[in-house]
Amino acid sequence: MSLGARAKGFLDLCRPMNSVVAGVLTFIGAYVAGRPFATEALIAAVVTVLATAAGNAINDYFDRDIDAINAPERPIPRGAVSARSALAFSLGLFAVAVALSALLPLFAIGIAAVNLVALLAYTTVFKGLPGAGNAVVAALGGSTFLFGAAAVSRPFAGVVLAALAALSTFAREVVKDVEDVEGDREEGLNTLPIAVGERPALLVAAAVLAVAVLASPLPYLTGLFGVPYLVVVVPADAVMAYAAYLSFSDPTRAQGLLKYGMFLAAAAFVAGRAFA
Repeated sequence: MSLGARAKGFLDLCRPMNSVVAGVLTFIGAYVAGRPFATEALIAAVVTVLATAAGNAINDYFDRDIDAINAPERPIPRGAVSARSALAFSLGLFAVAVALSALLPLFAIGIAAVNLVALLAYTTVFKGLPGAGNAVVAALGGSTFLFGAAAVSRPFAGVVLAALAALSTFAREVVKDVEDVEGDREEGLNTLPIAVGERPALLVAAAVLAVAVLASPLPYLTGLFGVPYLVVVVPADAVMAYAAYLSFSDPTRAQGLLKYGMFLAAAAFVAGRAFA
C-alpha cells in the first residue's frame, strides 16, 4: 500500500470534519465566556480536536469486526491501517491531548480528564446500554462548550449552553438509534429503541428536547443576552420542535434537522455575546 493511502487511512480514522467541528464548539464556549482570543482558548480547541480524533480512532479499533461487515470502507477493514496501528495512533493522540490540557486551569483539566475516560469507556462499556451511550455522547457534546469556557477561567458562562447542547444531543442520538434500529439489532446492540420500542424512545427524545426548547429563553430572561440572542434562538427552537414531530414518521430527516437546529442554537449564543 502506498504511503499516501496509508496517510489517508490515518486521517479517515480521525473523522476530521467532526473533530474540527468539536474544536470550533470549544472555541464558541470561550467566546461566550468573553475571552475567545486568550491563548488558553486556542489550546482548549486543539485539545478537543485531538481528543475527538483519538476517540474516533479507538472506536474504529473496537468496532473493526462489525465494520468489516457493515462499513468495509472504514480504514481498518479496507486495509489502509492495521488494528494495532490504529490503537497506537489513538493512544498517541490521547497522550498529546493530555499533555496540552495540563497547560489549562484546574477546572478545565478536570473536564478533560473526565471526557478522556468517557471516550475510552464509551465503546467498551456504555455503547450497548440502553440510553447510557446516548447520555455519554450528549455529555461529551455539551462539555465542549463548558470546556472552552473553563479554559478561560469562566466555566459558569458556558453552563447554560452546555446543558442545552447536551439535551439536544441526547434527543438527536436517540432519533439516530431509531433510524439505525435494524442494523443495531443485527449487531446485537441493545439501544433504547430496541429495549423499549421505537415510539416510546421517540417520546423520550421529544420530552428531553422540549426541556431544551423551553429552557432556551433563559439567557434572555435573566438578562445575560439581549434581543439578538432571541432573534436567532427562536428559529432554532422552531427547527428542533419540528424535527421532534417529524421523527415519528421520518427519523432520517429529523436527525438531520436536529443537527441544523443545534448549530443554529450555538449561533444564537454567538450573536448574544456579540451584541451584549
